[in-house]
Amino acid sequence: MLALAACGSQSTSGSEGGSKNEKLVVGTDAAYAPFEYLKDGKIVGFDADLLKAVMKEAKLKYELKNTGWEPLFASLKSEQVQAGISAITINDKRKQTYDFSSPYFESINKILVKEGSPIKGVDDLKGKKVSVQNGTTGQDALEKKFGKGDANVKKYETNVLAIQALLNGEVDAVVADNTVVDEYAKNNPDKKLTVVDDKTNFESEYYGIAFPKGSENKKKIDKALKTVIDNGTYSKVYKKWFKVEPNLDALKK
Repeated sequence: MLALAACGSQSTSGSEGGSKNEKLVVGTDAAYAPFEYLKDGKIVGFDADLLKAVMKEAKLKYELKNTGWEPLFASLKSEQVQAGISAITINDKRKQTYDFSSPYFESINKILVKEGSPIKGVDDLKGKKVSVQNGTTGQDALEKKFGKGDANVKKYETNVLAIQALLNGEVDAVVADNTVVDEYAKNNPDKKLTVVDDKTNFESEYYGIAFPKGSENKKKIDKALKTVIDNGTYSKVYKKWFKVEPNLDALKK
C-alpha cells in the first residue's frame, strides 16, 4: 500500500517475510528525541533501533517513514501504513481504533518549568498556561484534571514547539513524557529548566507498536518483541539510549 510521503524518511530492510517482495511501511513522528528524531537526514533513536531488532527477529522487511504525529494515526486507520512506532501510549481510547503490540516501554508524564517556578505539581497548574503536544496523553491528563474546555492548555504540533513556547515565555509549563523532558533539561543546562515529578496525578503508561485493527502482523511482531526482550537485545538497546538498565518486570505484568 502507499505510504504518506514525508521529508526525512528512512528505509530499513530485514529478512524476507510474507510475499517475496513485501515490505511493511511503519510510520513515526521523528521529532521526539530520544525515541525518534532526524540526524543527517536519517531517523534514529530508541524506537528506530528497537524496531530494527524486532523486524530482524520477525524476518520482516520494512520501511520507516516520517509521517508526523497526527497523520500517523490517520494513516494507520486507512492502512496507508501497516504499523506505527512513535512512543505511542497504549490506552483504552486508542484500543477502540487500533491494535497494539505487547508493551515495550514504561513511561510517565512530567512537568517542565523554568528554574524558580512556583509550580511543584499538577495542582499548581490550575490557572497557568501549559503547553502540550496535541493528541498526547499529556493533553489527556490535563483535560481530565481541568476539563476539555480549559483555554490555558495550549496545543502544539510537536513537543519541540511546546518546549519552545516555554522558553519564549508564552506558557508557564510543559507536560510531556518523562524521557522527553528529562533529556531536554539534561542536554540544555543553559536553558535553566527544572523537571517536576507528580506520581500522585500522573500514572505509569506503556508504549506499544500500533497496527490497523485486525492486522495479521501483530502476532508475528509480538512474538519477535518477546524474544528480543528475553534474549537481552532489548536491554542493550535500552542502555545505549538511556544509560540505565530497563525494568523488564514492568513490561511483563
